[in-house]
Amino acid sequence: MAADGGSSSLQLPCVFSPKSRRYLALCAQDGRLRIWNTDSKTLQQEYVPSAHLSATCTCIAWGPCRTVKEGPQRKKRKSEAVQVEEKADLLAMGTAAGTVLIYSTAKGVLHCTLDGGHSGGVNCVQWHPEDSLLYSGSDDTNIIEWDLQTGKTRSKWKADRAAVTSLCVSPDGKLLLSAGQIIKMWDLATKEVYRKFTGHSTAVTTLRFATTRPPDSNGLYFLSGAAHDRLLSVWQVREDGKDKNSVVSFTLTDEPQDIDLIASNSKEEAVRLAVVCKDGQLHLFEHFLNGPCKKPLSPSCTVQMSDTKDSPSPIPLLAAALGADTRTVLLAYGNHLQPVMEKVEINTAERHICFTRDVQTSLSLSMETSVSKVKIPIVNTKSRVLIPGLPGHQAPVKATPQGSEKRKKDSDTKEMSIAERLGEINLSAVSTEKGSTKGTTSLQTDNFAVLLVQGLESNDVNILNKVFQTRKEMVIKKTVARLPLPAILPLVEEITKRLQGHPFTAVLMVRWLKAVLMHHTSYLASLPDLVTQLGVLYHMIESRVKMFHKLTKLHGKLYLLMTQVATSDSSTTVTDVDRTAKLVYEEESSDEDEASGDEGLPDDDSDNWEEDEATEETMEDEEEEEEEDEDPDRTESKANGQEDMEHENESEEE
Repeated sequence: MAADGGSSSLQLPCVFSPKSRRYLALCAQDGRLRIWNTDSKTLQQEYVPSAHLSATCTCIAWGPCRTVKEGPQRKKRKSEAVQVEEKADLLAMGTAAGTVLIYSTAKGVLHCTLDGGHSGGVNCVQWHPEDSLLYSGSDDTNIIEWDLQTGKTRSKWKADRAAVTSLCVSPDGKLLLSAGQIIKMWDLATKEVYRKFTGHSTAVTTLRFATTRPPDSNGLYFLSGAAHDRLLSVWQVREDGKDKNSVVSFTLTDEPQDIDLIASNSKEEAVRLAVVCKDGQLHLFEHFLNGPCKKPLSPSCTVQMSDTKDSPSPIPLLAAALGADTRTVLLAYGNHLQPVMEKVEINTAERHICFTRDVQTSLSLSMETSVSKVKIPIVNTKSRVLIPGLPGHQAPVKATPQGSEKRKKDSDTKEMSIAERLGEINLSAVSTEKGSTKGTTSLQTDNFAVLLVQGLESNDVNILNKVFQTRKEMVIKKTVARLPLPAILPLVEEITKRLQGHPFTAVLMVRWLKAVLMHHTSYLASLPDLVTQLGVLYHMIESRVKMFHKLTKLHGKLYLLMTQVATSDSSTTVTDVDRTAKLVYEEESSDEDEASGDEGLPDDDSDNWEEDEATEETMEDEEEEEEEDEDPDRTESKANGQEDMEHENESEEE
C-alpha cells in the first residue's frame, strides 16, 4: 500500500500495514520514521535515518507480508507447533535525495539502501506482489526496477516528460501503472507501453487497481486521483482499446490524501473504498463496476472528527483502513508526532457521521515517552550520560573526571556542572607570565571549542546558544579551527537548522558557516555522502537566492513607482507656488499697438507698389522696343493691360 504524497511537500506519508493492519507507519515533521502498534496503541519502533534532515522521507510503502525469523528460538515440540503467521516486515521509504531505504520492522534495523539510480527526489515506491522487486518513480522522469536480493538496479526506463508522481502494480504482477499528468500502463515483461489514459490537468497523486480480473476480459478497472482535484476517476481497460475517457467518478470534498480499497473479484462483488481527503474528512463508497456511469457518485457515508470543547474544532483524519466487516473502520487521527488509533463502528445508513473525541486525554502527558532522543532504531529505556570533554585534548581536561570520582568517594556532593568543571581547569598551563592577555584569549577560544563539542553531543540548547551568540570573527575562526573532525558534520547540521529560523540568528550563523567552509572544506569534500548530508543547506540557499532575485525585481519596480510619485508631487507643488503672472499687459496700450499696426500696413503696400510699378515700366519699355516691329498688336494689348492694372491699384489705394 503506497503512500502517495511525494508531489506535495506539506503532505506527510502515513500508511497502515497490509492484511492484519497491526502497524501504522508514518514520518513526522522531524524526519523520523515511527511505527505504532494499533492493538496496544503504543510506539513500537522509532528509526532516525542518517540524513533525516537533508533527505526527508517523501513516501512509504509496506512490502508484502512474509514469515520472518526474529532471532534464535528454541525448538518447539510437535504439540506446540502452530501455523507460522505471515507478518508485515519490510518497509520502503523514498527520500528527497533520490535514495530508497528498506527498513525491517521485525529486526528494527535498516535492511539495505538503494542509491545511485535517481538524480531527483523519489515521489513514489511500489512493491511487486510476488517477486522481490521494488519500483520507484522520481522527479528525473525515470522508473527504476530494483532487485532487493542484490540491492542493485535491474532495469531503468524513461516514463514521461514530466516527473513520475505515482505508481501501482497490478495484482497479478504483470502490469504497472505510472503517472505524471498522463497515465501509462506498462507491460512489465517487455517494459513497453500497453495503454495511455489522458484526462487529468494536474499531477496524478493516486493510482490503485480496483479489480483483480485480467485485462483482456473488459473487467480490469483502476482509479486515479490528482492534485487539487475533487474527483476520483475510474478507468476501464477495454479489449478493443476504446478506453479514452473515465467510466465512473467519485465526488470528494478535497484532494485525496490516503486511499484504502477492497478490490472486487467478480462483477457481482462491489468495490469498497475509503478515501481520506486533505481537509481531514473520510468518505466511504461502495459501487459495482460493470460499465460506464454518467452521473458522479457521491459518498455513501462521510465521517468527521471533532473535539469536545464549547466551540468544537475539527480533528484531522490521517489514514483509514477498512475491516473485514462492512461496519468497522480503523482510523488514525490527530497529529503526526503522536497519532491516536481507534477502531470504530460506522452505521452506513447515515449519510454524515461526526465523532467527538477528547484528544488531550488520549495523548500521554509527556511527549518524551514517545519522542525519544535515542538514535538507535529500537527504543531503549536506559540512557547513556555523555562525559564532557574534547576528544584528543591534553591533560588538564582529562584529569577532571578522575577528580570528580574522588570527590564522590570522599563526600556525597552533587555532580558538578560543565561550567564548574571548566572553571576548575588549571589556568597556569595556558597562561603565560609575560603576556597574560594573549593567554586569556587563547583560553577563551579553547573553552568555546570544548563547549561547542559538548553542546553538539548532548544537544544542549543553552550551551549552543552561549557559543553561537559571539560576534567576534577571530573567536569564531579559532573555535572552528580547533574542532575535531567528527564534530564538523553535526556542527553543519546545527547551523543549517538554525539558518531556517529567525533572520537575526541566520545572520550570526552565516559567520559560523563561512568559517567552517574556510577551514574544513577538504574534510567535507572527502565525505562520500556529502550531497545527502548537505542537501537541506543547498536547497535552502538556492531557494533564498531565488527569492532574493524576485525581491530585487519587486524593489526595482517599487523604486520606479515611488520616484514617479515623487516627481509628480514635486511638479504639482511647483505649479501651485507659481500662480502669479510675471508680465501684465494693459488694454489701452494693446489697442494702440493694434491700431498703429493696421495703419502702417497700407503705407508699406503702397511704397512697395510704386517700386514694383517703376521696375515694371522699365522692363516693358525694353520689351516694346525689341518686339515693336514683330508684333504691334501684342504691345497694344500689354499697354492696355498695364493701364487696367494701374486703374485697379488706384482704386485699391482710394
